[in-house]
Amino acid sequence: MAQDYYQILGVGRNASQEEIKKAYRKLAHQYHPDKQGGDPEKFKQVNQAYQVLSNQEKRSQYDKYGQNFDSGGAGQGAQGFDFSNFGGFSDGGFEFNFGGDSFGDIFSDIFSGFTGAGRRKRGADISQDVEITFEEMAQGVNKEIEIYKKVKCSHCSASGAEPGTNLKKCHQCGGSGRIRSQRKTILGSFAQVSVCDKCAGRGEIPEKACAKCNGERFIKDQVKEQVSIPGGIKSGQTVRLEGAGEPSEKNGAPGDLLVTVYVKPHPEFERKGDDIWLSAEIPYSTAVLGGKITVPTLKNQVNIKIPAGTPSGKIFRLRSEGIKRLQSFGRGDQMVKINIGIPENINSEQKKLIKELKNKGL
Repeated sequence: MAQDYYQILGVGRNASQEEIKKAYRKLAHQYHPDKQGGDPEKFKQVNQAYQVLSNQEKRSQYDKYGQNFDSGGAGQGAQGFDFSNFGGFSDGGFEFNFGGDSFGDIFSDIFSGFTGAGRRKRGADISQDVEITFEEMAQGVNKEIEIYKKVKCSHCSASGAEPGTNLKKCHQCGGSGRIRSQRKTILGSFAQVSVCDKCAGRGEIPEKACAKCNGERFIKDQVKEQVSIPGGIKSGQTVRLEGAGEPSEKNGAPGDLLVTVYVKPHPEFERKGDDIWLSAEIPYSTAVLGGKITVPTLKNQVNIKIPAGTPSGKIFRLRSEGIKRLQSFGRGDQMVKINIGIPENINSEQKKLIKELKNKGL
């Protein structure tokens, strides 16, 4: 028996999206195959569980139908609006019960199939997290990520038929890929065209189903994707890769891959807009007499000239040493805030000199 997705992530069935995301990130980091002690199989399970539970629509279907929701159980009511499934009163050849639904919901379901070719359902979107360093955020980076999704079955070349066997005309739709039906409702009679659920709109079905995909044309597998993350992105923002999500089983467009980016904190730098801030401590003598200090930037080390009499809290600006501007040109600046260091332990000679300076008003 397959393990429950909530159990895989270690969260309750009422867990919030934030709790699910937090649990996923912890487990993905723990089991990542590239990490010492990682577990590719558990990493795969964690990814699969997250991709379902992080998607509200998929999660709702999973809660209702369990792990079989993806193979058709959840989709039986999605082809059209069938009033015969509703409990309610009967009059004049139709059954009707609002069941708490609004008129907008009813109209949406009735007219959803009113296209010449039938409605071609788009593939589902996939959500994935990726963590990058502060330096990668500032400059931009290409990242390779692994996702668990449906891919075309290589055994049958996505035909659904066992190699060496043929496809035949779908007996349910007569090869048109569409089902036309008449619905009687309180609003009148409506003709509805929907995608044939037997052949998924292709008009053909295999004589013998593929042994690997069972005629579904798709299997689940780990897939690597290259994600271009722009410089200047903020932690929590999402990069969309169009067409990199789940393929459509109804001959529609594939879904998208939504990659949410999280930036690791930096031990020295702090981001403020497109600028970065750094605190630099200097000795009292340098503040009084002046001198030079060396500070790190995102790219290298630079020297800063400290004028005599520099007070604590003085800010120096290093032009264009900050973060790449998102969807624009140029960079922010680096701000260096000066703090004057006070020694904790001094010897008797140093204490004597400080007293002499104090007596002279310094």
